[in-house]
Amino acid sequence: MSRPKGFEAAKLRQRKFELLRRLKLPAEALPGSLARTHRRCGKSTCHCAQGEGHPVWLLSFRAEGKTHVEWIPVEWAEEVRARVEAGRAFKEAAHEVLVANAKLLALERKQRRKPQRKKKARKRGTGSG
Repeated sequence: MSRPKGFEAAKLRQRKFELLRRLKLPAEALPGSLARTHRRCGKSTCHCAQGEGHPVWLLSFRAEGKTHVEWIPVEWAEEVRARVEAGRAFKEAAHEVLVANAKLLALERKQRRKPQRKKKARKRGTGSG
């Protein structure tokens, strides 16, 4: 396979290698999303029995084809949020590299196509005769 040529290909390669230089998977990155919700504790005398409930944080992510939801202690929420953001940033950058590779492949394919030969018009002889 050869490298596609032209401005668009150069721009894609430049972006791809820029991403690859800074693409390092943070060791503590997390997948999924972190969301705050409210739950009632179940005690009839607690303020949550009448209000919106106690705030709780949930980390949800997919693994092995299943959605997992983990309860996160309130005091961990900010750290977990940062780790989820790091995971999301890595995933987006990796996806952009893969898309750039696909676009470069498509450009190469277009550039490698042999130009179709134009059929030469046959000259019809006027003939002597």
